[in-house]
Amino acid sequence: MNEKYNEYTFDEIKIGMKKTFQVTITESMENDFAKLSGNYNPLASNAEYAATTTFKKRISPGMFTAIFFSRLVGMYLPGKRALLFSQSLNFPNVCFIGDTITVEGEVIDKSIASKMITLNTVITNQIGKKLIYGKARVIIRED
Repeated sequence: MNEKYNEYTFDEIKIGMKKTFQVTITESMENDFAKLSGNYNPLASNAEYAATTTFKKRISPGMFTAIFFSRLVGMYLPGKRALLFSQSLNFPNVCFIGDTITVEGEVIDKSIASKMITLNTVITNQIGKKLIYGKARVIIRED
């Protein structure tokens, strides 16, 4: 692994902290997701079929796009000490292969009793359209 992860402790995390990163969704990524998940829905895996739909081209499945919340929590906010407790997901718009997405998390709550933080999580595309949003609850481990 070449990527460096953050190592925020519970005390270092403040309400209002934000982390963002960008990813360009590639055909190769979607093909790998289909192999791993077994989801070969033609809307995402068949260009000819997708062209006949209202979308006109292949989409990136919502659950594939949402996996980047795992990177957000496990690498950036809080990073090493994270244990994802829950993640809600809403999918108001679709992501297309070729989109550059921005993944963002912002700390909106912090519970001293449970050592848990709550993040607003959002994924937008290159024109700022909200693709996925929800809330993540993350336990901050001490080990």
